Amino acid sequence: MSEPAEDPQELAALRNEIDEVEREVVRTVDLGPRAVVIAAAVFVLIVGLVLPWMGGANGLEVLLGQHEAVGKASWVPRLFATTSIGFGVLGSALAIITRRWALTWVCALGGWFASVDGVLAIWSRQSSAGPGASAPGIGLIIAEIATVVIASLWFRTAWSRS
Repeated sequence: MSEPAEDPQELAALRNEIDEVEREVVRTVDLGPRAVVIAAAVFVLIVGLVLPWMGGANGLEVLLGQHEAVGKASWVPRLFATTSIGFGVLGSALAIITRRWALTWVCALGGWFASVDGVLAIWSRQSSAGPGASAPGIGLIIAEIATVVIASLWFRTAWSRS
C-alpha cells in the first residue's frame, strides 16, 4: 500500500527550510584546525606590534605617531601598522568568529596588501638616511612574517571552497 500524499503546504515549508539551510552552508566556512593556526599567527602579530619597530618605538606607537622617532617619513610603517591591525588582527578575529566566506576573501586580499606594506616598511627603514634614521626593529620583522603567514592561510582557506 502506498503512503498518503503529504500536504502541499507542508512540502513547501519543508522545501523552504531546506533552501535556507543550503544558503547558510554556502555562506559559511569550516576552518577546522586552521583556525587555531590563524589565531596563533594573530598572537605572534600582536607580539610583533608591541616590540620595537624603529628607534625604540613599537608598532602601536608608530600607528599613533607617539614617539619622536616617528616622523613625517614614517608613513609607510604607519600604513603597515594600520593594515596589519585591520586585516591581520581585527579581520581575522571577525572571520574566525562569523565563519563567512566573504570575510575570508577580505582577510586574504587585505592580508596580502598588508604584506606588501610590510616589505615596503622594512625597505623604507633600511634605505632611510639622515638624522633620526634607524634600522627596522625586531617587532617590524616579526609583524611582517606573521602577516605573510596569516595572509597565506586565509588565501588557502578562501581557495578551498569547491
